[in-house]
Amino acid sequence: MKPAYVIVDTKIEDNETYEKYKALAKPIAEKFGGEYLTRGGELHIEQNELWEPTRIVIVRFPSMSDAKKFHSSAEYEPVKSIRLGASKATLIIVEGI
Repeated sequence: MKPAYVIVDTKIEDNETYEKYKALAKPIAEKFGGEYLTRGGELHIEQNELWEPTRIVIVRFPSMSDAKKFHSSAEYEPVKSIRLGASKATLIIVEGI
């Protein structure tokens, strides 16, 4: 089974609310096998012809199925609403090797 990665580029608009989101989202992601690899650390851009990243989060899941189950779970849905209200983002799920 190939791992999958949830990759999110986020522009936080409400820091206080976003901190609440982070505290709630992590245990849910972990419940689905998610492991945070980066969570908004130092970002050095080498090339940006397609987009200019802001804040990158990468979460590895055991499989594409696990990543999708996390993102569409009833448990995550209200937490996702907090993120959507506190930030703008691009989120992708990509299969690894």
